[in-house]
Amino acid sequence: MAPHRNVLFITVDQWRGDSLSALGHPVLTTPALDQLAARGVLFSNHWANAAPCGPSRACLYTGTYQHRNRAVLNGTPLDARFTNIALLARELGYDPVLFGYTDTAVDPRTVPPGDPRLFTYEGVLPGFRAVVSDPWEQGSPAWGRWLAAQGIDVPADPHALYEPIAGFPGAEEHGATWAPAQFPPELSQTNFLRQTVTDWLEVNGDRPFFVHASFIRPHPPRRNPIGYHDLYDAEQIGAFTGCARIEDEAAVHPLAGMVLSVPQIRAPLDDRDRRQLRATYHGAQREVDDGLAHLFDFLVQSGLTESTLVVVTSDHGEMGGDHWLLEKLGYWDESYHVPLIVVDPRQTADAGRGAIVDAVTESVDLLPTICDFIGADVPAQADGWSLSPFLRGQGAPEHWRDTAHFEWDFSNPADQMAERALGIPMSHCSLAVSRGPDFKYVQFAASSKLYPPLLFDLHRDSQQVHNLCAQPDDGWKDAAWECTQELLHWRMRTSERTLSGHFLSPDRGLVVARDTWR
Repeated sequence: MAPHRNVLFITVDQWRGDSLSALGHPVLTTPALDQLAARGVLFSNHWANAAPCGPSRACLYTGTYQHRNRAVLNGTPLDARFTNIALLARELGYDPVLFGYTDTAVDPRTVPPGDPRLFTYEGVLPGFRAVVSDPWEQGSPAWGRWLAAQGIDVPADPHALYEPIAGFPGAEEHGATWAPAQFPPELSQTNFLRQTVTDWLEVNGDRPFFVHASFIRPHPPRRNPIGYHDLYDAEQIGAFTGCARIEDEAAVHPLAGMVLSVPQIRAPLDDRDRRQLRATYHGAQREVDDGLAHLFDFLVQSGLTESTLVVVTSDHGEMGGDHWLLEKLGYWDESYHVPLIVVDPRQTADAGRGAIVDAVTESVDLLPTICDFIGADVPAQADGWSLSPFLRGQGAPEHWRDTAHFEWDFSNPADQMAERALGIPMSHCSLAVSRGPDFKYVQFAASSKLYPPLLFDLHRDSQQVHNLCAQPDDGWKDAAWECTQELLHWRMRTSERTLSGHFLSPDRGLVVARDTWR
């Protein structure tokens, strides 16, 4: 292993790909991330391959698409046969450490019956040593202990501190998410994690390290500490993407109608509340950016920038009121378009610094990219490709993809809500998206009579509200056929390949071959 070849792999949770001032966002300012992008490469057309957290992170950590790893829900076990970025780094002699969470459900075949890990989806990805494990659904206990050490009176559930300050002046004049939370900004979850990472690096940064810092924000609760609660005004928020009326949005497709009927993921109908919710989201993003600024400054001051690959991305996006929805789900771009910034410290990457790449990149590309940097062999399971040519300023390699793919599964073995509502088995409760340069196509596993396909013209219908497959004329059929073919090609070309490139030859013995493009 090369000395002092370090990795700082940062994920922020639920961050939309358009939310960077370096990309011209009309409201949000992100000076820390902008400065980081100026030292590296900003990938503006980057896509998560699944949602929500657990499924997306399974793709991110293993470099495999969802139809291969089949970790389809928060709580679906990640098959132990897959290696991952932490295990690969550990094989090279690193001690990969985690600050935060990975939302990994353990393979039940690897633990005894009754093991505590069988009762949570918020386990730690194999290969990581958790310096700080702070699972969200368990109440962020590490943050709570840190707050208590700062003299804060912490309730049994630390998340109760996100409740608004009662009677805060001006709250009645703003939307429901405006009033500030009950903790000061310096004691936020962002600053807690940032501080623990920098404290660890101060002690351990003189040895090669692999650090995964997994920040929870701007994930809900949709409330910010004072100073960030009113940083952006609801009146600054422009028009939302989607239909002007929620009834029209629900009519676009039966799936839209189904999810819009769920109160927890439907955006506020009140215009003030919906705009405030987006302004609050941007305030949370800026609070994260300010916290990351301190971490990036530490890297510079300590000299670690000269030896550290820095990767910043998100597990998935956020609907944020677009299409009248919240959270991360379905076939909507807002749930899958995510940021990616990569800073390679080597001189070979100097030609790429400050570039904004608009080629299609995906979460599955990060495992090969990190492997390339640390000198690990990219496993045969990997569906993505190293981004190193972009980092070196060489542009897109020959045969690089021009289409993004992502998948969403809405089955649930526990409550079977969709299965019962639709009268279909679990295997029918999924969709796959092919988003090319001209058209976006959505294929459902369920019968087309129940869930017909979707086809959007990305040039004429940027709002993605007019399903061409529902038009009475036949003018769309050629495009739909081509998109269907593309989606089928993708699925076939990314089939299981662990041993398919091996061949037992009578005269040569074992022959192993790998594709250089797909």
